[in-house]
Amino acid sequence: MNRTHKRSLAAWLAMTALLMTGAANAQDYPAKAVRIIVPFAAGGSADVFGRFIAQRLQEALGQAFIVDDRPGAGSVIGTDAAAKSAPDGYTLLLMSNTHTVNESLIPNKPFQLLRDFIPIAPINASDLVLVVKSDLPASTPQELIKAAKAKPDGMSYASSGPGTPYHMAGELFKYMAGVAIVHVPYRSSSGARTDVLGGHLEMMFDAIPTMAEHMKAGKVKAIATTGKQRSAILPNVPTMSESGVPGYEATIWLGLMAPKGTPAAIINKLNAEVAKITSNPEVRRQWAAQGTAAMTMGTEEFAQYVSADISKWAQIVKVSGVKVD
Repeated sequence: MNRTHKRSLAAWLAMTALLMTGAANAQDYPAKAVRIIVPFAAGGSADVFGRFIAQRLQEALGQAFIVDDRPGAGSVIGTDAAAKSAPDGYTLLLMSNTHTVNESLIPNKPFQLLRDFIPIAPINASDLVLVVKSDLPASTPQELIKAAKAKPDGMSYASSGPGTPYHMAGELFKYMAGVAIVHVPYRSSSGARTDVLGGHLEMMFDAIPTMAEHMKAGKVKAIATTGKQRSAILPNVPTMSESGVPGYEATIWLGLMAPKGTPAAIINKLNAEVAKITSNPEVRRQWAAQGTAAMTMGTEEFAQYVSADISKWAQIVKVSGVKVD
């Protein structure tokens, strides 16, 4: 055997060993606790559904899946920590369309989503609801728009931070309705929600499952939902599109990613396990009752979905003129 053939054989053996090691790692995975970094505060929809997925993965795979809430800077702090973690499958990122917005809204962050992470699987999507404090003299989008136009920058809306779905839903509303409303960012959705419920700020966009009980208790008034169709759990609340802002649509969706370099076999194993959860009829029924639609995609389809959402929000950031100070 000549030297060239020996080198080729050595390279082939090395590649085979690498592939076999990856397969073995995936077969044994997880061999210890897995951390899911949620770059949002406890109590919000990302935290709630992150814990749900973590519990189901723990039951299926026999190891602890621990939620690590790391809020701050519109998800940048926790996401950066995930990006710098070892790509071994033992640190995952629970992400939302906050991340796809931030690709254009915060271009100088220390990571890039599709450069530094591998999409694993989507989890679910929810429409939002625009709520106002209970004593605000507006009960429809038309009344709210009229009041806002009569007093430019005289009202404020809360969000869980720059780039979050709650923030961008508000900016899209301002742009499409032609109103000037002041954005007040918080470190978390729970902080924003508390101040709206307390009557300190006029309004906010929030996830329907999270805000539903407060609406039922009369602590806030529901003005409109943000999907293409009315919410099954809020059938009497019109969509924004049908009641004054035609074409308006904004949602919040969640998914899992892993640091770049995580073995493909582990990514595929996690995708399959998450798909089992989101395809479960009882899970789908339970989430639908909360106004949430389960999502199931393969890894490549989810990567394309993330890429398309980045492009979508880049256009909205551009036309709305929104900036992060």
